[in-house]
Amino acid sequence: MRTKFYFLTILVLITAILSGCAGVAAAQSLNQASEPSAANPRTLNVNGTGKVYLTPDIAYVTIGVHTENKDAALAVAENNAGSSKVKDALTGLGVELSDIQTQNFSIYPQQQYDANGRPTGEITYIVDNQIYVTVRDLAAIGDLLDTVVKAGANNIYGITFDVADRSKAQSEARKLAVADAQKQAEELAAAAGVSLGAIQAINTNVSSTVSVYEKGMGGGGAMPAAANVSVSPGQMLLQVDIYMVFEIR
Repeated sequence: MRTKFYFLTILVLITAILSGCAGVAAAQSLNQASEPSAANPRTLNVNGTGKVYLTPDIAYVTIGVHTENKDAALAVAENNAGSSKVKDALTGLGVELSDIQTQNFSIYPQQQYDANGRPTGEITYIVDNQIYVTVRDLAAIGDLLDTVVKAGANNIYGITFDVADRSKAQSEARKLAVADAQKQAEELAAAAGVSLGAIQAINTNVSSTVSVYEKGMGGGGAMPAAANVSVSPGQMLLQVDIYMVFEIR
């Protein structure tokens, strides 16, 4: 009987010890979870922006020659003749052949209709030739437009201004974005009563607004020659957005 009593007493003591150890372990785990660790530090996230304004030094112009004829072969021949005159006019202005590219050439039949909207059975063949031109002398772009229209171009689809080499501007914008993010992080940390630690992550995104000038010529068919075209390249905005994550202590 006494042996049985001793056995029960020892069993109770062992259970109590094990329960105490489990409680201590649980408390330690809870404390560790509530405190930042090296693997899961407290962080501060900020977004910085860097902006650089650029003056365009290059332009891209899409020039069109549009012809229509009831004979498909004649429609193509007339278009080829007009396109050749436009290309000759461009090279005469000093544009290199490597900067003149056929962007699109299309021919398609179009059904003709009478005043009541009924098909007449007659077919007109429409031919469009789009020439993509890189213009490196922006001061001469007005004269270029005048010249190609007089040479036979009857569609100017628009002008896109750009900067040939953006690498220096992008580098400057990145530095400005990092400085902006760093300044914000320091201000926020000071306001919150914490100090900045090591950078945990950096992500960047580059965007730019390209200057576009719409000449307003189009629609096909004959059109009067342009005169004294005034074109202003304006400015381009190149922007870098940066996302940075700092450890805080």
